[in-house]
Amino acid sequence: MMAVEPARSGGERKRHVLELLDAEKDAWVATADAQGTVCQIPLSFSWDGQALTFSTPASSVTGSNLASSGQVRIALGGTRDVVLIEGRVRVYGKDDVPAGYADAFAAKHVWDPRKDASGDYAYFVITPVKVQSWREENELKGRTLMRDGEWRV
Repeated sequence: MMAVEPARSGGERKRHVLELLDAEKDAWVATADAQGTVCQIPLSFSWDGQALTFSTPASSVTGSNLASSGQVRIALGGTRDVVLIEGRVRVYGKDDVPAGYADAFAAKHVWDPRKDASGDYAYFVITPVKVQSWREENELKGRTLMRDGEWRV
């Protein structure tokens, strides 16, 4: 039988979340359309300490869902080390995106959607409003680390 790691404090989990946001390049992005049809895909992102920036074609299912609903759920980590982020979406075209978001994305991924003529790329800047993190059952209590955009730990 596998031993369960001791539960981490809220502060330890918050540090883990912030480390993942800095280190990871990709996340699972879940959206839904007006009829409730769900779409989930992996997308590359950058993190500036306040918001995640994704870029995908505006006309894609995910791009359309993000623009129309203004809401998203993002998953990082594995199934035994879960980070779920719910956020509000701001949408920018590749010609009007603030340079800080686009430059950070391009630097992290060595690809600049602003210079890619093959698609109608847009930028989707996600401000977290709810963050949850847990590994096992012993961390379910207290898994909500951020609520209404404010860290609780």
